[in-house]
Amino acid sequence: QVHLVESGGGSVQAGGSLTLSCVASENTFLMGWFRQAPGKEREGVAAIADDGTVSYADSVKARFTISQDNAKTTVYLQMNSLKPEDTAMYYCAAKTYYGGTWYAAREYGYWGQGTQVTVSS
Repeated sequence: QVHLVESGGGSVQAGGSLTLSCVASENTFLMGWFRQAPGKEREGVAAIADDGTVSYADSVKARFTISQDNAKTTVYLQMNSLKPEDTAMYYCAAKTYYGGTWYAAREYGYWGQGTQVTVSS
């Protein structure tokens, strides 16, 4: 059982920055950030594998950066140039096996409780 705890959400104005953190109870193969806005499906934002390979959704490339600490149990999502359309509940998720696609939420077996990000115009 992997436990995930997110933090760092909040409210900012458009163009601002926030950094989300996710602490995992153990190292896993892949950790990802997802978000879900009201009335929309959960979408993959970014993911980082235990070998350091990173992946991003096109909508956040060049604005968001995912990273992990040396122990690979804390994952960060640095979000810059935030836009109102980035407003959502952000979730950290962990996958404990190799294969599949990083943005497929159904492939992640463990989820955090979520942290709200609100960007005002």
